[in-house]
Amino acid sequence: MDAIEISAASLTELQFFIGLAGTVAFSVSAVLSVVRDRADVTAAVLIGVITSIGGGTVRDVILDVPVFWAQDMSYIWTAIAASLVTFMAYPLMARRYLNMVFLFFDALATAMFAIVAVEKVWDLNFGLPVAPVLLGVLTAYGGGILRDTMLNRETVIMSRELNVLPVSLGCIAMVLVLEFAPEYRALGAVACILFVFGLRSAAIYWKLRLPE
Repeated sequence: MDAIEISAASLTELQFFIGLAGTVAFSVSAVLSVVRDRADVTAAVLIGVITSIGGGTVRDVILDVPVFWAQDMSYIWTAIAASLVTFMAYPLMARRYLNMVFLFFDALATAMFAIVAVEKVWDLNFGLPVAPVLLGVLTAYGGGILRDTMLNRETVIMSRELNVLPVSLGCIAMVLVLEFAPEYRALGAVACILFVFGLRSAAIYWKLRLPE
């Protein structure tokens, strides 16, 4: 029993830190995307916060559970801090590499948020086995969709870039781990995050696109 409790506590702690890391990554990528359009600090922080919590907020509303950031304000404070630091550090960044940095940060954030969402939906026994995949993808891209809509840009899911497919495959892989190898849940989560990030990174580096 003690081993199980320790394992559960460790899993919760891992999910928390992955969530915070994803919040930082989403905030950074969002601020980088608007500062190059000469947004001021207020707009940059607002976009950073909305992008980082938007997908998870929509997910929790669908699940009819308390919204994650309302229960733990550290997500909001982390998003604000990451947005402010990114805004202030922007002049120090090499501009020719800025777009690539933005894309990789965004890829990392989507991978983290998607897998953590799959685990949360699975634990709630909500619409298994399809809902964890669907809400994992929604969590990963919901904030980005809100960001692009506010900025009047083409949303990421409407582009031909290899975005949604890697995340969907990662979510499916995580569902398989939870179903058939739950004892390797923590390791599986890290592996799925790296899998999604690897595919997205390859797509970014080699400019892979889906056919029309």
